[in-house]
Amino acid sequence: MNKWTKVLLLSAFAALAIISTGCSSSGQYVDGTYDGTGKGVKSDIKVAVEIKDEKIEAITVQEHKETQAMIDAAIENTIPEIIEKQTTEGVDALSGASGSSGGIIEAVTQALEQAKKQ
Repeated sequence: MNKWTKVLLLSAFAALAIISTGCSSSGQYVDGTYDGTGKGVKSDIKVAVEIKDEKIEAITVQEHKETQAMIDAAIENTIPEIIEKQTTEGVDALSGASGSSGGIIEAVTQALEQAKKQ
């Protein structure tokens, strides 16, 4: 096999690898609003996750009976991190409000499972 044949084959394999790993500009979710529920310290936490242009656009806490200061801290810190990362993977519960933030993470994870492209 000559040098140019090897280069051509390697280029073809590289192109196939890029295509098969899904390196495209589209997101991983189907547009819509999805609900999820997670366990907080004092209650279930219900969230709505809005997907727009195949990406997480907004997350709102719909219902809870958590201590207001704890849920506020979780909302102010955990939700922006999830939106920035576009996933709950690698998002840690917030120190000092771990129950409330953990409930939000669980609820968003549940909602995103429904939103995933098949």
